[in-house]
Amino acid sequence: MAGHSGFEKLVAGAKKKITEISPTEAAAKSKSGEAVIIDVREKDEWDEEHIPDATHMSRGTIELDIEEKVPDSDAMIICHCGGGGRSALAAENLQKMGYKNVRSMAGGFKAWRAAGLPTTK
Repeated sequence: MAGHSGFEKLVAGAKKKITEISPTEAAAKSKSGEAVIIDVREKDEWDEEHIPDATHMSRGTIELDIEEKVPDSDAMIICHCGGGGRSALAAENLQKMGYKNVRSMAGGFKAWRAAGLPTTK
């Protein structure tokens, strides 16, 4: 990933300002109704496979769509992507927008699958 060092620096900076949550914790919070999981991957990634009960808002439009889909700025929002980078950036931006209870799922969808958690198509 030598060609992505600028992206990696952005992600590293974002991760210093946000809270990460494990896939197991994310699953428990979603199942109990404590949190909404937002998938910030691209539509083709979502269409291929995703977390049941997650909401899709791609990284490119989440800031436009979030206030309509999750109007409560105190709601727990767990962002996830493929590996944890895009979701960290999304979580940081949601915090800047005034959302107070945002998390990024560490390791993203890859970690969710590796933990044996359910997926759907």
